[in-house]
Amino acid sequence: MIYTSVFPGRYIQGYEALTRLGKELRKISTKCLAICDPIVYEKYLQEIRRVLEGEVQFEVLSFSGECCDEEIEKLVETSKGSGYDIVIGFGGGQALDTAKAVSFELGCSVATCPTAASTDAPTTSVAVVHAADGKVQRLVYLPRNPLLVLVDTKIIAEAPVRLLVAGMGDALSTWFEAESHRQIYAPNLTGDHGSLSGYALTRLCYDTLLEYGEHAKAACEQHAVTPALEHVVEATTLLSGLGCENAGLSAAHSIADGFNGLQQTMRYYHGEKVAIGTLASLFLTDKPRHIIEDVYGFCESVKLPTTLADIGLDEMNDEALMKVADDACKNEDMHYEPIPVNPDSVFFALKAMDAEGRKRKQRNSIISF
Repeated sequence: MIYTSVFPGRYIQGYEALTRLGKELRKISTKCLAICDPIVYEKYLQEIRRVLEGEVQFEVLSFSGECCDEEIEKLVETSKGSGYDIVIGFGGGQALDTAKAVSFELGCSVATCPTAASTDAPTTSVAVVHAADGKVQRLVYLPRNPLLVLVDTKIIAEAPVRLLVAGMGDALSTWFEAESHRQIYAPNLTGDHGSLSGYALTRLCYDTLLEYGEHAKAACEQHAVTPALEHVVEATTLLSGLGCENAGLSAAHSIADGFNGLQQTMRYYHGEKVAIGTLASLFLTDKPRHIIEDVYGFCESVKLPTTLADIGLDEMNDEALMKVADDACKNEDMHYEPIPVNPDSVFFALKAMDAEGRKRKQRNSIISF
């Protein structure tokens, strides 16, 4: 077997790390295109210009905030022939994926500077392009990971707390999906087998979330950068991304994707739906009771969803839920599990997950009363 691991070129994280951006880019670039989502463009444009001026030639562009083919084509057309050797994305997952897709079309490298710790998009070599209805339209596979990932935790702490929690929801699936791949020798996102280091990092991701997640959320609520926040940002951004690519995805993400076509779930973040997918996967794969207790307890402690109602599906009937299960099973990743999976088994896992979540909510409300 061939084992392949992939990593970003350099990962830098810390309080006011943005001040390092110009010097870091100068090591790998002479002319840079910066792509910002609208919020970042309005809030941080002057600071971005300040840290880049005198270090590299650059241009800053804004886009609609959606990573879709129309925006990618517009940005590529604007940038053709400009001689950029790197594209850097500023913002959330949509901005970073847009920067990746634009860099791919321009044939240059990419760097990322996330302003929220809501996904592991900053470190991966995959860009997710969406259709107008929110469904995944296509994936863009870059020839290499970002050359630079720079995470300013002062900026992360100023972002809405819900984004950090969503990032924890996304990262929560990492170890479980990696274990499924490891057990059946399934390929990772490179098409080869995962390495020992890749699998080990997924367990570190899980342990970090459970140890520091609640305290990181409390720190973010106060816009405070503490060691707990730093640890969790590293888990949601770096460790989760390394786990995703070097180990692989399976049931949790497939179930989350199954919800994407539902209008009721459009206002919920990717990581919130992945949390539901992770909880359902525990029943699907017959995890022991203590693991189920640990994961539900963690989700409750940081206010991640634990029932279908928590992602807008309080009136979900069995026919609609079976459609979610069927859509999830159309995803190849769903079948990277150590047991046979079909729509019926996914449907029953979702029912069990929801029942357990509702039971615990009722019990907790009685205890608090």
